[in-house]
Amino acid sequence: MQLLLFVVLFLSIPSLFNSAPSPNPSNDPFLSGAASHSYNIDCGGTANFTSTFGRPWLSDRFYSGGSPGMVAEPHRFSQSQERTLRFFPPSSSGKKSCYSVPVLPGRYYIRTFTVYDNYDSKLRSPSFDVSVEGTLIFTYRSPWPESASRSGAYSDLIAPILDSSADICFYSIATDPPVIASLELSPVHPLAYDSATTGSDLVLVNYGRFTAGSELFGPGFTNDTDAFGRVWQSDVDFRVASLKVKALSAGGHQIFGSNQPPNYFPTRLYETALTTVNPKDALEYLIPIDTRLSYMIWFHFAEIDISVTSAGQRVFDIAISGENVTRIDIYKEVGGFTAFKWFYKLENLTSTVLSIQLVPVVGQPIFCGIENYAMTPLDMATDPAQVGAMRALKESLKIPSRMGWNGDPCAPSSWDTWEGVTCHRNPKNSRLVVTQLDLGSQGLKGYISDQIGVLTDLVSLNLSSNSLTGDLPWGLGQNSLMSIDLSSNQFTGSIPDSLGSANLQTAILNNNKLDGQVPEKLYSIGVHGGIIDLSGNKGLCGVPTLPACPMFWDHKGLNKTGKIAIAASCAFILLAVLLVVYIIYLRRGENDYDFDFPQDFSYFSSAIAAKRNRYHRAKSLMLIEMETSNGLHPNGNGI
Repeated sequence: MQLLLFVVLFLSIPSLFNSAPSPNPSNDPFLSGAASHSYNIDCGGTANFTSTFGRPWLSDRFYSGGSPGMVAEPHRFSQSQERTLRFFPPSSSGKKSCYSVPVLPGRYYIRTFTVYDNYDSKLRSPSFDVSVEGTLIFTYRSPWPESASRSGAYSDLIAPILDSSADICFYSIATDPPVIASLELSPVHPLAYDSATTGSDLVLVNYGRFTAGSELFGPGFTNDTDAFGRVWQSDVDFRVASLKVKALSAGGHQIFGSNQPPNYFPTRLYETALTTVNPKDALEYLIPIDTRLSYMIWFHFAEIDISVTSAGQRVFDIAISGENVTRIDIYKEVGGFTAFKWFYKLENLTSTVLSIQLVPVVGQPIFCGIENYAMTPLDMATDPAQVGAMRALKESLKIPSRMGWNGDPCAPSSWDTWEGVTCHRNPKNSRLVVTQLDLGSQGLKGYISDQIGVLTDLVSLNLSSNSLTGDLPWGLGQNSLMSIDLSSNQFTGSIPDSLGSANLQTAILNNNKLDGQVPEKLYSIGVHGGIIDLSGNKGLCGVPTLPACPMFWDHKGLNKTGKIAIAASCAFILLAVLLVVYIIYLRRGENDYDFDFPQDFSYFSSAIAAKRNRYHRAKSLMLIEMETSNGLHPNGNGI
């Protein structure tokens, strides 16, 4: 099937990012091995396969939702990946659906194939937008051109991926389901297409890439290779039809200077060329464009005519929209059979058709190919830390798929944000930040992640009338928070002391299962004219209109007061014991007790013996006295 370039209307936002630093070969996806960081995804496909030209395709993956489908007439499509598709009904997938492909940060060539072919039997092609990395790129509006609707269309671009996920997102217009048939990603050299001077914060959208004098070629369509995966289509659809031309060929001669870093333009591009039959004719191309955008045009030449052997034999001017912009003498610049590239930037255009002419000066002009890229600055993105926090909340709150929480929460700025989310620009760093979460009555059944504390610009939080459980995280104490409504859930535990910032004016926490002491800062909201509702929480206490808190106990055991009381009692007992010991020590000093052994142990033994003798003498006298009192005589002779 002939490759079709589907030029579609798209919007752009001024660039707000700084240029990327110099690439590091060890972590750049192209310099470290492009093949291992490339993906070819058959959207809607169920099995991996290898195409006719050896291109490996993966079964459908990395999508946020949607359903698989099949074109109505698959026999008209020569390649398997063009027959299946994925569509995203907004009723079940939300307004915003995405493919989020895990990649290394770097620059990538991204190509999509989009087709309708009445897959849903409704005879109406859908309206939707497509963004890459939070930047609006394509806008499809019903009805599509007949060729694109029935046969499909390829679109491609080169975009910087700043994090570990390439987000290609689709936004439904009205109730139409976005659709995609295939998605391809290949790393690009970090310095390709003059990014060193133009900056790496541009998305280069293909508005025409074609070869002169040759048929379509490139990975997936022929056996020819391209380091970035680019496909080069024939120039026949863009060349002025009335112009008589003739094709030239290198005739087997080697082409020098091709397939070189950083652009790696393929050798095949320079092996053929076109020139005019009439020496006086200009070689002219007409390319449709969007006048609101700026463009980068790359011209490709090679002097492959063996009759040209010196400078000055072939000279021609390049005129863009009727204005001469340069003069070209290929042989003078690089010699024969050598690739020569030149690019030019355009802005402030007024015509929707760009005229490019090669006007002869000496001899006839010669031309190998051209690339025309719209330079679309990256849109503002959400602060990366807040993106992580919002994704954590998506998991913890169990956000349903129908709400479309996919891709960047706030970008593109021309789309609606995630459902229930409000964002604003942070003037300090030109990033988008989350300022409001309005998720009341959404059937949520999870809990509040402590990552909510990362949303430091949050002004209003409404999670009322859901079935959320768990404790209230400490991070709810943002200084920016002015209103919080967590009513009619099943939250438990105490209210964190952090909840009660100086800016908080409304706190509605009624009908939960909260308990414990109400922080004084929170209760003071009502005292100072704000709104506070704590009713329906039987365990809360300690402020007017609520019961007094128990002295020492709550339903979980010792409360804070009880723990303080026990600690104080233990301290008192310890002091009392120390006091008693101290008093005993003082009394011992007053009586001068001496428990030491005598220094002379022999003297100690004699003293003991003397005491024993005195004891025996005393005993003998006592016995004599007893005998005398009984009438006995001490002479022992009896009566």
